[in-house]
Amino acid sequence: MIDPKQLPYRRGVGLCLLNAQGLVLIAERRDKPGAWQMPQGGVHKDEALHVTALRELKEEIGTDNAEIIAQLPEKLYYEFPDWLQYRGGVFRGKYRGQEQDWFALRFLGQDSDIDLSGEHEPENPEFINWRWATLAETPALVVDFKRPVYERVVAGFTPFSEALRQGKTPAAWTG
Repeated sequence: MIDPKQLPYRRGVGLCLLNAQGLVLIAERRDKPGAWQMPQGGVHKDEALHVTALRELKEEIGTDNAEIIAQLPEKLYYEFPDWLQYRGGVFRGKYRGQEQDWFALRFLGQDSDIDLSGEHEPENPEFINWRWATLAETPALVVDFKRPVYERVVAGFTPFSEALRQGKTPAAWTG
């Protein structure tokens, strides 16, 4: 078995989609019922990160009716646990974990725009359920190995969530 520390990280984006009330969209994973997360996905070769963000949003929740309002200044990392890495895990020993650029987005659509059927997903639909949650509650809803990433996302994006909750419109991200 290869030492995971010798493997590269998979490059991706994480998406903190906030509604007009400052709540964040979280979705329940199809492969691990009871485990919730924000949408995320891999970057294609030579793809700009903001393009990845909107593409992944469309693929995973059926809509890209959103605008980017912020990006965390640093990349966030998590390691895959052995059970995900080697025992039929999605990446089968190819990556040690994820390296992610995180974006906050303001949702411009309606709840009815959200579609988890996978119509725009090139793979199997990732989620079976979704809901709006407070940003602060998300770390407790995710699998343990992602919790530190979510704690940093909460710290970084709470000002945007609060602004929306107070009826203020954050300025669009200028990248």
